[in-house]
Order: sequence, then C-alpha cells, then structure tokens
Amino acid sequence: MADTKLKTAANHGFAFVALRVVAALAVATVLSGCYQPRYEGEPIANDFKLRHPISVAEGDRTFTVFVASQRAGLMPAQRAEVMAFSQAWRREATGAVILDVPVASPNQRATNEATREIQSLLRAADIPAGAVRIRQYQPADHTKVAVIKINYTRLVAQTHQCGLWPKDLGPNSDPTWQENRPYYNLGCASQQNLAAMLDNPADIVQPRAESAAYSPRRTQAIEKYRKGESPATTYPNPNLGKISDVGQ
Repeated sequence: MADTKLKTAANHGFAFVALRVVAALAVATVLSGCYQPRYEGEPIANDFKLRHPISVAEGDRTFTVFVASQRAGLMPAQRAEVMAFSQAWRREATGAVILDVPVASPNQRATNEATREIQSLLRAADIPAGAVRIRQYQPADHTKVAVIKINYTRLVAQTHQCGLWPKDLGPNSDPTWQENRPYYNLGCASQQNLAAMLDNPADIVQPRAESAAYSPRRTQAIEKYRKGESPATTYPNPNLGKISDVGQ
C-alpha cells in the first residue's frame, strides 16, 4: 500500500512538472509571435547616399553618323559634329577613337567614303593617327542602310539601377515598416540625376586644384585700397542698356 502511494505521488509530481514545462513553452511561443527581434545591423541603410552610392567608372561615348546610300561624304552639320566630338575626346577621353564601320550593307561605298572623311577631320583636330582605329561589324539587317559609330571611353559617374523594391511598402511585420525606415528606392532618382549632371566625375572623389589668381585685377584692387579709394569697378555709364527709367 505504501509503495502504491509513493508511486501515485511521484506520478502527480511528474505530471505537475510536465504541465509547467508545457505552459512555459506555450507562453514563449506566444511571445515569439508578438515580438520581432531587432537587426544587429541595418539591412538597408537609412542614408540614401549609402543605399545608392555614386561611383566613378569607365563608360563609352558614342556619336552616330547616318550615311545615305546615294550620298558621298558627310553633310556640313555632320562635319561640325565630328569636330565637336574630337574636341570632347581631347578633353575627357581615356582611350583611342574607335570607328565602327559596317560591311556588306547597301550603303557600304558611301560609308567607306564617309569613314575616310571622318579620319581626315580627326587628324585636322590634332588627334594622332595611331589613336584612331577602325572596327568592322556586320549589320543585323543587310537590307537597310547601316551607320558609322564613333566611340571612345571616358570616366562617367553612375549608380545602380533604380526601381528595385526588395521590401513591401504596405503594413507588415518587417522592421523597415514598423520603425518607419526609408524604403530602398527612396533617393535613387536624385542620385541618378546628380551623376548625369556631373561635368567631371572625379569631382565626387576629390576637389580640383585652384587656378592662379588674376594678378592684374588683384594688383589694381590692392593699389586702390592702399590709396584709400574704393576697389569697386567704375562703369562709365551704369544706366546703359536699361529699358526702363522706373526708379531713377
């Protein structure tokens, strides 16, 4: 009888402990469903400059020359554009000038003559002959007139593609929405526009060196200051060019 009572008490004790363990697990499960742990590190940077950084890389600049099959040489406007293109090459190019010339096209004879004229214009712009290279290509459609493409590599400022939405903007359990963080695509268009407007992509990496001061103007201003005179510029007729006498 005593052994039976001891066994019954032990069974009740084990059942009580098991019940407490089950209850603790249930509470932990409920709490885990309500609590979202914070990220150790930010999965998406809050600063748009870090989410969409502008980098400097090499890119191609291309000028397309349309050549009609029945015309020999370039038109006057095309000659001017080729000369402007050559000036840009001298200012920003990092490689040779590549002429993509079509072969086996209906206007092949015209493109050959236009290519020789382009080479002459580039030499007239002081571009070395060794810096001009010809690269032939097969047009995708041999029944249509092909074009000549003038290319060179240069430094460009760029950022990655916009319009990516890795997170849902609607209400959800993601910390990006719960903590009112900026969404991933915010600021990408502004960075793209800024990169496109940069005249010298190296400006985002380091400042340019200062140019020398204009010595004649500086000397004149200091001399006037030494004499006690106003260093401001004196115009002979300040009202010249005005179209109204209102306020005089």
